[in-house]
Amino acid sequence: MLSASILAARPEFTVATVGCRSDHVRWSEPETRDDHRLVLVRRGRFRRWADGTDADLDPTLAYLGAPGEEERFAHPSGGDVCTSVSFRPSLLGRPLPATTVYVDARVDLAHRRLVSAAGTGDIDYALTEELLRLVAAAAGGPPVVRPGPADRALVAAAREAITEEASEAGGLCALAALLEVSPYRLSRVFSQQMGVSLTRYRNRVRVTRAMDGITEGAPSLADLAAQLGFADQAHLTRTIREHVGHTPTALRRLLASEESEARSPVRCPSGTAVDAARTSAR
Repeated sequence: MLSASILAARPEFTVATVGCRSDHVRWSEPETRDDHRLVLVRRGRFRRWADGTDADLDPTLAYLGAPGEEERFAHPSGGDVCTSVSFRPSLLGRPLPATTVYVDARVDLAHRRLVSAAGTGDIDYALTEELLRLVAAAAGGPPVVRPGPADRALVAAAREAITEEASEAGGLCALAALLEVSPYRLSRVFSQQMGVSLTRYRNRVRVTRAMDGITEGAPSLADLAAQLGFADQAHLTRTIREHVGHTPTALRRLLASEESEARSPVRCPSGTAVDAARTSAR
């Protein structure tokens, strides 16, 4: 079951929350869209087939879709919640390729700021600027390389072990042993496909969890660091600053200010939200 809720809509763009509650493992029937869009996963994961290949999408991988693409979707892991941003390429002044892109922690932060800005009521300035930053950051990231089936399966399994916090994912050698490959092959294939090292990917996932904890009001950074497997609070602080450009303290203030501004309801012009809702599903 697919549901969509419009967060903001203007002639140049639509921002929607799209949720899917499904456990079907088979591919859906082919479908096509007539818009350019960026789809980022907030929770869960799903599979998308387009342009002759498939991708496993989760909060670390997004996709840019283009008009006329034939798509299929599958949800072997259950439901998911995404942010779907439909936009005119003229917003950036350049066409964007249809591709799967890596979502680093800076893009993750831009995504969070966009969702928060949708609640401020200032769609034409605050939200529009956050949207432009998000799309530009995502489109400027490295595209995901399309390797062979065996390598794709290996990287997908490694990502799942890391995001699901498997005990073996605490070290590269243990993770390679779990996946029954050499550490060298795992490291090489992962970097080739994802465009980032295993180390950076694991830290990127941990930074997302740290931002979740900070947003939810974790009282102790030392406890949060221990919970996420960092050596100490200083290690957590260095890693967050490296990935998002802010210290945990600055990030707490930033996310708190966005949260406080996001409490007023969004009102779209009459008819706009209704029309946009009809085209906001993936």
